Amino acid sequence: MTDAAPTGMWSAAHMLAAQTPPTRNRYVDFLRAVSICVVVFGHWLVGLPAVVDGVLHDVEVMRVVPWTQWLSWAMQVMPVFFVVGGYSNSVSWRSAQRKGLEYGDWAASRMQRLVGPLVPLLIFWFVFAVFMRQLGVEHHLMRGASKTALIPIWFLAVYILVTAVTPITHGLYRRIGVISFWAFALLAALIDFLAYVFEQPALRWANYGFVWLAVHQLGFMWQDGRLAGPRQTLLLALGGLALLILLITVMGYPISMLTVPGEEYSNSRPPSLALLSLGIFHMGMLLALETPARRWLQRVGPWTLTVLVNSRIMTMYLWHLTVMVLLIALAMQFGGIGLHALPGSVEWWPVRLLWLGVMFAVLQVFIALLGRFEQPVRRKRVASLPTWRIIVGTVLLSLGLALLVTGGISDTGPIGVRLEVMLPTFIGAFLVLPGGPLRQRG
Repeated sequence: MTDAAPTGMWSAAHMLAAQTPPTRNRYVDFLRAVSICVVVFGHWLVGLPAVVDGVLHDVEVMRVVPWTQWLSWAMQVMPVFFVVGGYSNSVSWRSAQRKGLEYGDWAASRMQRLVGPLVPLLIFWFVFAVFMRQLGVEHHLMRGASKTALIPIWFLAVYILVTAVTPITHGLYRRIGVISFWAFALLAALIDFLAYVFEQPALRWANYGFVWLAVHQLGFMWQDGRLAGPRQTLLLALGGLALLILLITVMGYPISMLTVPGEEYSNSRPPSLALLSLGIFHMGMLLALETPARRWLQRVGPWTLTVLVNSRIMTMYLWHLTVMVLLIALAMQFGGIGLHALPGSVEWWPVRLLWLGVMFAVLQVFIALLGRFEQPVRRKRVASLPTWRIIVGTVLLSLGLALLVTGGISDTGPIGVRLEVMLPTFIGAFLVLPGGPLRQRG
């Protein structure tokens, strides 16, 4: 019997939940699970296209129904994930230091969980693109499909770099404390200012570093006890909200915290000071609830569910848009069934709910088949990685993932794949994964 059976997965999660040490902050795991679930269902909600006059169109909900842009304030939760990542990286790095482990030991363990589930996704789209090319599928269709399906990998393109430099940023935090957060935040504000004043929007791409590093520093502050108690955290939330409102109403930042196709400016691609403000607001509110939430997570049911979601969280995140793309392609073979309702119309909402149910059910099959790649290799000790492998591997992998997000995987050549992009991506994955990219197993 496979561990993919629902009862088996729940039983395994229940066993892991029972082994949780009392010192673990369960709220960290809960926020990680919730934030990824919000991202998954948010993408499914706003990303489904519509068939108009027999042709599939990418009808963006937030553009057709502008009031839904306000919903992005709740749906854009990636800053929460980066704060949680900062907390977890702080815990693991400090633990590694106490044990006398080298950087390569620590990095090998962190990269194993992050990159292991990514490799099957890249292999799938590589093979799928080649196969579709041989069947004569047009390049622009495959390019659009792969760009949509691979949207989730932008996160890894940034996060593995942020994780790789954790010893540096954490060391900075240990030396200058909260000033390290403000330094990155002020640099993010400066980049936005210079890009606007000198009309150089390309400068804003630097904020993929400064904004997410600032948010990551908040995780260090949380883990260190500097963000505790509802009085302090609610003041933090109010400060973030006040700055966010100021940026939108006075400085002209967009309302939407997600990218709206066709708009000149985006708060998320690249991230802006407004997105950083939203992250501060979110974390202030969430941390104000930490004490009652941690009491609630002492219960068996909520904590077991949290453990279950986290055990397959990267698989769920990485594959959810691939599931959507494949189901859309299947629906188009039957005349675009379920895709004729236009966003915002009366019939659109019930049809969308049906789509959400179908996509969730199909995603469970992918999780059952591919979730094992998310589990650590069964060894007494993960092999250490030389520092040069980590540096070269993370740079190559991040660059390759960024190019895949922006340009897709399809090519007009005879193979049908952008080999100049896929090659450094696979090399990067090989370098950062101890034992090779396909040796992850449950």
